[in-house]
Amino acid sequence: MKRSPLAAAALALAAMLALSACSSNSTGSGATTTPSPVNLRVWLVGTDTPQTARDYLKQTFEAQNPGNTLTIEEQSWTGLVDKYTTSLSGSDTPDVVEIGNTQAPTFTSAGFFTDLTSKYQELGGDDLLPGFVAIGTYDGKFYAAPYYSGARVVTYTTQIVKGTVPTTWDEYLADAKTNTTGTVSGLYLRGKDWRDGITFVWANGGDIATQGSDGKWTATLASDASVKGLTQWQQLFTGKVSQAATDQVESDLQIPFCAGQVAFLPAPSWVSGSISAAENAQTPGCASTFGKPDDLHQFAIPGATAGTFAPVLAGGSNVAIPAKSTHQDLAYKALQIMLSDGYQKILAGAGMVPARVSQAQFMPANEYSKAASNAASAAKLTPASPHWADVESANIMEDGFSKIAQGQDVATVAADMDSKIDAILNG
Repeated sequence: MKRSPLAAAALALAAMLALSACSSNSTGSGATTTPSPVNLRVWLVGTDTPQTARDYLKQTFEAQNPGNTLTIEEQSWTGLVDKYTTSLSGSDTPDVVEIGNTQAPTFTSAGFFTDLTSKYQELGGDDLLPGFVAIGTYDGKFYAAPYYSGARVVTYTTQIVKGTVPTTWDEYLADAKTNTTGTVSGLYLRGKDWRDGITFVWANGGDIATQGSDGKWTATLASDASVKGLTQWQQLFTGKVSQAATDQVESDLQIPFCAGQVAFLPAPSWVSGSISAAENAQTPGCASTFGKPDDLHQFAIPGATAGTFAPVLAGGSNVAIPAKSTHQDLAYKALQIMLSDGYQKILAGAGMVPARVSQAQFMPANEYSKAASNAASAAKLTPASPHWADVESANIMEDGFSKIAQGQDVATVAADMDSKIDAILNG
């Protein structure tokens, strides 16, 4: 049986851990104090974590651990699985890492993270998001704690979109066409953006893959229901409803929005924060133009009938301590700060669903929170297989959705994706 790249890396990691066990610290086994000074490295992915939270983490950690410093190193979602596979099994390992919730099972099952089972209660216990606790747990052990959650909603400005909010899936697609002009995408989606594109599959009753009672996975993107959704996806691009690039994935979505090129923007709910940021912010927004708070609105993507919502990919991340970090004790202190009430309150205030359920009370009492809540009520996850990250690493979904956006035969591309996904999930 052919091993996946992550499986091979896991074996190599296990061997290295065995050799270094006598000298390395372990959070779960009474780690000794790491000598000062230390520069603790925290990897956060993308721009989702607000600057206020980053500042809080750094300042609080350095105040509580005099002589030590904390550096946040921002990573890109693109190519993340490959980078983590290499970095977490090498000699230049960071100390705390954010990992996408859909990617967590692969890394927990491969032994890349420190066992936090004995620290579960101390980190929040039952106050932690249960679904994210489950996805960060493998073989009964807790490795990756929840960080934040969110759902994909539609953001728009009344400076471009007029009229009422659509209440059904068909109205949603029709309104997108109505709001399309020669310079404005009625529904802004990039060709490789399968994370938003998968909603078209789910909204039509399709799925990525199903698991049988024998444990075997069967990819179902070539089913009739899935193909119907993928065809709708293709028509967005061939009909110029989305004028975004067909060979790119989502990133910095506030840029086209702030350029006035977007009517409906499907994206994680917290994108509103990036859009409404000041023009001179570290990540510039357009608070004085298309991002004016009074003009900026959000709604959950509607389902087939009024009052229902289309399934969207559950967004969010987990956070963990790499097993090969040489500063286990300090890494755990940083993790405690990230899961503290103070830090999680900041995330909640930015419109993210916090890892600590008790801090959700600090989410803004506005339509953004309502839209996120409605979307989350219908959110779904990718197949719960330890091999799913290998699917993401191989860019099967990105490449397939891009080919369809470029006009290739939907059924043929879908069948090819199914074949590749089956091979990996059952490998």
